[in-house]
Amino acid sequence: MIVTVLILAYLLGSLSFAVLVSRALSLPDPRSHGSGNPGATNMLRTGRKSAAVLTLLGDMAKGVLAVWLAGYAVSHFALPVELVYGAALAVFLGHLYPIFFGFKGGKGVATALGVLFALSLWLGLACLLTWALVFVVTRISSLAALVATLVAPIFAYFMMDTAAVLALLVLTALIFWRHRANIARLLAGQEGGFKKPRV
Repeated sequence: MIVTVLILAYLLGSLSFAVLVSRALSLPDPRSHGSGNPGATNMLRTGRKSAAVLTLLGDMAKGVLAVWLAGYAVSHFALPVELVYGAALAVFLGHLYPIFFGFKGGKGVATALGVLFALSLWLGLACLLTWALVFVVTRISSLAALVATLVAPIFAYFMMDTAAVLALLVLTALIFWRHRANIARLLAGQEGGFKKPRV
């Protein structure tokens, strides 16, 4: 049962909503333009806000669903509670390395946010507020995401158990790894703020 839950979580994560939404709306493949990242921010560069919103909601929803399914399995089949955190990481890994799309996925921010909200409403709100504050000040989406991700394990330390903190430390490390090019540009002062797409 444990392995089944983890596999299902990974498969959920492997559903790249940026690609699926692009195909449904006859938009260019998000991996072929802009930053090349199949995520909501890059979808916004197509000029279709609806596509970006659908991608954001879809990527968040799969994080929420994976954690919820794991929680359901834990409560109904007497499985260890740590399975919830395992599923959180599995769905996140699925987004980063989706089996359905050649293991080339997004950077995981929206899915991570869905996971955070599913683990704890207050944790999710705290991280979302952190993202919003940093973005309002800097107008740099990647920096806002990195800061919000960095404080997630710290918030979890005061709100949740040790297993949650450890899981979020792994998640944070993965997000920083996926944003390594952004980090290099930030350090070089070359990471620009978000610009509205031309319509």
